[in-house]
Amino acid sequence: MTVKNQTLRTAAQLIEAGFAPAEKRGALEEVASRYAVALPQAFADLIDRADGEDPIARQFVPSEAELDQRSEEREDPIGDHAHSPVEGIVHRYPDRVLLKLTHVCAVYCRFCFRREMVGPDKPNALSRDALEAALSYIRSHRDIWEVILTGGDPLVLSPRRLRETMKALAAIDHVKVVRIHTRLPVAEPSRITPELVRAMKIKGKAVYVAIHINHARELTAQAREACDRMADAGLPLLAQTVLLAGVNDTPEAMSDLMRALVERRIKPYYLHHGDLAPGTSHLRTDIDSGQKLMRQLHGRSSGLCQPTYVLDIPGGHGKSPIGPSYLARDGERMSVEDFNGRSHLYPPAGR
Repeated sequence: MTVKNQTLRTAAQLIEAGFAPAEKRGALEEVASRYAVALPQAFADLIDRADGEDPIARQFVPSEAELDQRSEEREDPIGDHAHSPVEGIVHRYPDRVLLKLTHVCAVYCRFCFRREMVGPDKPNALSRDALEAALSYIRSHRDIWEVILTGGDPLVLSPRRLRETMKALAAIDHVKVVRIHTRLPVAEPSRITPELVRAMKIKGKAVYVAIHINHARELTAQAREACDRMADAGLPLLAQTVLLAGVNDTPEAMSDLMRALVERRIKPYYLHHGDLAPGTSHLRTDIDSGQKLMRQLHGRSSGLCQPTYVLDIPGGHGKSPIGPSYLARDGERMSVEDFNGRSHLYPPAGR
């Protein structure tokens, strides 16, 4: 069954398309009443309906497991609100800010850490007045070196609206870098038009595009073309990945993804440990498993394929790298572990 060029948003539509059994309708409607649902055709066409554990479906098709909220889970798991001096701004680190232009996405991930803040029932985009207040905040804080456009997905905005924001940032001398966080190149690749790509570029600033992608199958031919349009225009591409149980938590799945990214000129950047967003425990791994996975990647995949494994500390305390350590003290020297698991003293013993 092929979805006919539409985004599925309701339990009834998901059941009709064969992504959920009819007996789950009540539970799925309850999930949809709490958290936004949107499954665009690009992802719907990738799902194997015969596979009850399909890694694409696990990311985007709602599940009754989302109704199970654990005591450690939080509505604002990474503490955005604690660091938001004005609407649309999150200023957690001294030299950079998030500028949240919209609360809307082309697809709603079932593990989203902002799932309580995004969706069609939330304000569509910052009002003109709110955007100007956010830009005024950036202008008045000369320690801000980088602005990260996020949301929601900033690329769902029209090229005109995006261009206006980029031009405003271009006029702020102390802002040197603009980073755009998006899922659109894989969720709705046809929307990465030449006009939108031109709107991303501004003179005098380094502009990076960080694409959220979790499985190699998301890099369809259309998604690869969208990424190529950006790379060919001179936009450096990064990838952000979330470690997800049943999606990419095996060495084979993660290695396939990282290599597929590098082959498309997309540098793996962060591998995020799953945040404590409500109703997402079925998709989270434990840190020991994540560290083991990183060890398995080390030495067996090119250094270009190695993301930094990070945890966003709950409560707004920022990201910290949590990858495995290969170094330990052994008396007056250090013991270093190689990619085969063997230990070596450094400096080596004298001959």
